[in-house]
Amino acid sequence: MERQELERALAEDGELRTEWERLERVKEATEEMQYREPPEETWEHYWVSVYNKLERGLGWVLVSIGALVLIGYGAWHAIGELLADSAVPAYIKLAIFAALFGALILLFSVIREKLFVRRGDRYKEVKR
Repeated sequence: MERQELERALAEDGELRTEWERLERVKEATEEMQYREPPEETWEHYWVSVYNKLERGLGWVLVSIGALVLIGYGAWHAIGELLADSAVPAYIKLAIFAALFGALILLFSVIREKLFVRRGDRYKEVKR
């Protein structure tokens, strides 16, 4: 049914028929196209780039883990000192703990959001 309507429209309108034939030629040309294999130098550059990204990514992960462990260790001792010091009023201790707890909540919230956005970001491969 639709094919018959198309044939009728093409028979009635010469300009439409010309456009249809042009699009048919474009379709045939694109179906015959094949991808060219990139030169060997391109592959060498690609693998060097991949290795660099992996090395740097691993380096940043190790630096981050080390920094987190050191910061955690320092915070643990600072909290122990704060609790042991009887000269610091209770409301100051409570305010410090509230600020630290709030900062942790914000940090985890930002990390969670970044991971969620990264997983579903359709444009992460687009160069700006």
